[in-house]
Amino acid sequence: MSNGKLALEKNVNAVNIAIYASGGGTNAKKIIEYFKTSLNTKISLIVCNKPTAGVLQIARLLAIPILLIEKESFLNGNGYLPTLQQHKIDFIILAGFLWKIPPVIIKAYPKKIINIHPALLPKYGGKGMYGQNVHEAVITAKETQSGITIHFVDEVYDDGEIIFQATCPVTLTDTAQTLATKIQLLEHIHYAPTIASVLPKQR
Repeated sequence: MSNGKLALEKNVNAVNIAIYASGGGTNAKKIIEYFKTSLNTKISLIVCNKPTAGVLQIARLLAIPILLIEKESFLNGNGYLPTLQQHKIDFIILAGFLWKIPPVIIKAYPKKIINIHPALLPKYGGKGMYGQNVHEAVITAKETQSGITIHFVDEVYDDGEIIFQATCPVTLTDTAQTLATKIQLLEHIHYAPTIASVLPKQR
């Protein structure tokens, strides 16, 4: 039996993950790289709402199936749940995904949807608090520290149970852009290992 066939056989019962992303996919790429050699975890689907998003190129290069979603069907239809079920998705990871997850998906995946937020929740969360908006709010408030929050997703924006937080200093010379760089470093270091800590070790 070849190594490829052996790896495939061991992955039959892997935990299947769908990554939802709207942008360039830097966090998605780190997550994919982290689990690349895992025999118990598989990135089985990339879900995206923007046809031009960079994350789609990453998915194509790595031959990961893509689901391109439309807003009305996602938010007010079936949330594409049948497609998730078709791919046997067990966990959903949000990596820079800007749409609110609809109730039909939250009900189908209780405590199985994980998000990362670029601030220390419960501060600077809620509708409209993403990306540069968050960092600008932190700078304007003259906070001395910021960080990341990894949490489960529920029906309310940025309200789910917190899994992990990491902090970084905010200095007097920081701008929203320099703070964003610090935050992104924390995301790349901590997101994938924290996801791994929550997933079942094996099925």
